[in-house]
Amino acid sequence: MNYIMKNNLLLISVFIVFITSCQNKSIEFSNANMFTKDPHSFADPKKAVVNHLDLYLEANFNEKILSGTATISLKCLDADTIRLDSYDLIIKKIEALDSKDIIPLDFNYGQNDPTLGTELLIFPQKKITGNYTIIISYQTSPNAKALQWLTPEQTNGKTKPFLFTQSQAILARTWIPLQDSPGIRFTYKAKIQAPKGMMALMSASNPTELSDDGIYSFEMNEPIPSYLMALAVGDIAYQSTGPRTAVYCEPSLLESAAWEFGETEKMILAAEKLYGPYQWGRYDLLVLPASFPFGGMENPRLTFLTPTVISGDRSLVALIAHELAHSWSGNLVTNATWNDFWLNEGFTVYFENRIMETVYGKGYSDMLRKLSYSDLKSEIKEFMNSEPDDTKLSIDLVGRNPDDGVTAIAYDKGFHLLLVIENLVGRKKFDLFLKNYFKTYKFKSVTTSEFVQYLKSNLLDKQQWEMADIENWIYGTGLPENCPKVYPKRFLAVESAIENILINPEYNFNNSQWSTHEWLHFLNILGENEITQNDLVKLDSRFNFTNVKNSEILSAWLVIAISQNYKNQDFDKKIEEFLFKVGRRKFLTPIYQALINSGREGFAKQIYSKARDGYHSVARETLDNLLG
Repeated sequence: MNYIMKNNLLLISVFIVFITSCQNKSIEFSNANMFTKDPHSFADPKKAVVNHLDLYLEANFNEKILSGTATISLKCLDADTIRLDSYDLIIKKIEALDSKDIIPLDFNYGQNDPTLGTELLIFPQKKITGNYTIIISYQTSPNAKALQWLTPEQTNGKTKPFLFTQSQAILARTWIPLQDSPGIRFTYKAKIQAPKGMMALMSASNPTELSDDGIYSFEMNEPIPSYLMALAVGDIAYQSTGPRTAVYCEPSLLESAAWEFGETEKMILAAEKLYGPYQWGRYDLLVLPASFPFGGMENPRLTFLTPTVISGDRSLVALIAHELAHSWSGNLVTNATWNDFWLNEGFTVYFENRIMETVYGKGYSDMLRKLSYSDLKSEIKEFMNSEPDDTKLSIDLVGRNPDDGVTAIAYDKGFHLLLVIENLVGRKKFDLFLKNYFKTYKFKSVTTSEFVQYLKSNLLDKQQWEMADIENWIYGTGLPENCPKVYPKRFLAVESAIENILINPEYNFNNSQWSTHEWLHFLNILGENEITQNDLVKLDSRFNFTNVKNSEILSAWLVIAISQNYKNQDFDKKIEEFLFKVGRRKFLTPIYQALINSGREGFAKQIYSKARDGYHSVARETLDNLLG
C-alpha cells in the first residue's frame, strides 16, 4: 500500500477518535497555578487551556518525520485567539470541530525565539467561552529537537532503526503543537502508525506484543504536563518482571535488563508504604539505545532508561528508585514553572534515598547521601566562581534555556534542604507532612512560594523556620552552614585504603565486596590529589580502571586520568571508544571538559566531530556550547 492511500485510510479512522473524544466529559481543574505565567511558554491559559489531546501520528523513518493530526480540546474564557507553542513544525491546516462539522480556521505565527520556538496563533470565528475543539494537521521537521532517529547501526541489535523522544523541558513543542508548560495538564489518547515488525510505546497504556498492521492505540486517563509526552518506536521486546512491572528493550538486552531490574516491585511497595498508593497503574521500564542523553526519564507508566545502568550486579538501580519516586514528586505534583524545578528533583532525590534505605538498608543509602553531598559541594564551588545566582534553589531562568537549571543545585541542594527539615521535626512527622503534601496537590502544579506557604502552615512554626534557615536555603546563594553531613561506615575503609595507597600504590587491602558507590568515593578522593604517572600506571594495572565495564566507574576514572595527563598506549583509544559508545550527557560533558582543561581541545574536537551525529540534540546543544 502506498504512503498516500495508507495515510488517507488512517485519517478516516482517526476522525472516529476525534468525534469520540469530543463527546468525553470535560475535565474540571481546580489548580490555580495552571494560570501562572510561564516564561518558557507562549500560552495564555487564562483565555484558553488544553485539557485533552487526541493524537494521530505516522512514523516515517525514511524522511525522519512524524505526520498526522493533533485534536486539542480546550476550555476557553472569552477567547478570540488561542496561543500554542511550536518549534519548526510544518502546520498544514487548522480546523474547528463544531457539532460534528469541520470548520476551517485562520492561523498565523507570532513571536519567535531561538530557545522557545514560534508562537502559533489560532483565530476562532468568534469569541469562545466554554469547551472548544481544534484539529491541527501537521508534520515535524527532520531535525526536531525532541526526536532522535537512529539508523540500525546505531542500535544494539543493528537490524532495525529506532526512534525515541525526549520532551523535557520544553521540547514537546518540537513534535506536538501544545501549550508546552509544566503547569498545564491534560489527558490524551493516541494512535501511532509504525512500520510493520516494529513496536510503538508511549507514556500511557502499552502493548505487550507486536501489532500485525503496525497501528498501536494508547490512552492516558490521568492528566499530565506536556514534558511527560513520550514516544518510542523500534525493535522492542517485552518481559514481565512483576505484577505491575515489566521491561521493554531490544531483544538482545532483554534477559540482562529483566534481571537487572527484577526488584522494581519491591521499590514500588516501599514507596507506597512511605507516601501513599501508586497512582499510575503500571510501572514499566524501556531501555533505550545508548544515545539517550540522560540516566532516565520519568515518563508516566513507562520510564525511559539508559543502557549504562545495566551493570550486571544491580549496583546502579538507585536510578530506578529515582525515576519511580517521580511518580509522586514531579508527575503527581509538578513544578508550576521551570524556575521551580527544585520542587521536582530535590523531593525526588530525597524520596529515592528513602526507597533505597527501605530496600537495601541505611548503610547503602548513607553512601548515596555522601556522594550527593560531594557532588553538591563540587557544583557550588564551580558556580560560586562563575554564576553564584545559579546556586539558588529558586532560580530565575527568564530569558534562558530551562536546561540551565538541570544541575546538582536542584537535585542535591533541594535534597539536603529536606534533610534539614527532617532532622528538625523528626522523620515520623516529616513523612506525614510529605504524604499529605502529595495528597493535597495530587495532579496539580506548585510554585516555590506556594510550597513555602504550605510548609509554614502545615509543619514549621516561626522558631523552627528560623532554625532551619529556610529563606537562605531557597533564596540564598551557596551552601548554608547547617547542611547535614553523613559519614558512612563503609566509606571509612575506602578512606583508609586511599590514604595508604597515596603513600604506597602497592598497598594491599580487601576490596572484593566493594560496591559501585565505594569505588566512586575512592575515585573522588583520588581525583583531589596529585598522582604521578608511575602511580597511575600501577593503579590502572591493579584495578583495570581503563577497561572496567561499569560506566559510572569508567567515566570517573577517565576524568581523573585525563586531568593527570595519563600516558598509556591504549588510553586515547579507550576515551574515543567510550565517547562513541555512550550518549549520556552526565558522562560526556565532564570527559570533554577534562580534555579541554588538560590542553587537548584539538583531540576533543576531533572525536566530537565524528561522534556528534550519534548524540541526541539535548547532548549536542551542551557540547556545541562547550566545544564551539
